[in-house]
Amino acid sequence: MGFIIRKGTAKDMESALDLITELAVFEKEPDAVEITVDDLIKDGFSENPKFNIFVAEEENSIIGIALFYERYSTWKGKTIHLEDLMVTESKRKLGAGKALYTAVLKYAFDNNFNRVAWEVIDWNTNAIDFYKSTGATYLNDWSVVQMNKENLAKFIQNS
Repeated sequence: MGFIIRKGTAKDMESALDLITELAVFEKEPDAVEITVDDLIKDGFSENPKFNIFVAEEENSIIGIALFYERYSTWKGKTIHLEDLMVTESKRKLGAGKALYTAVLKYAFDNNFNRVAWEVIDWNTNAIDFYKSTGATYLNDWSVVQMNKENLAKFIQNS
């Protein structure tokens, strides 16, 4: 294993944003990323951080990230949402993705969370097969619903 997994720092956020952007391109949403490095630093490393992040580092270069945050389920209580798990394309198949995934699950287990949840795009069969192989349940009968900022404003203005 030529990489290490560690907790991310503010200095890692430029690389993290590069990986987030690479993921958006992979998911065919190249223009969807609106956040900046400054947003990541402010939101992840302020007095009340909004997320945690693990990074995979190889030879002083960030090759992968797992960004997650706490949620609360009315059914399960304390849960974690894994927002993004990403390894740069040229470094896939080294085990960094599995190591990042394991780090998040270990964090959840060690801190007594009741569930870890995430979304996966339906055509990413490699990811779906991997998650299933680890014991995760793939809920193909649930759909993700979102309200973007523009539609949120329209809804509020018309309410």
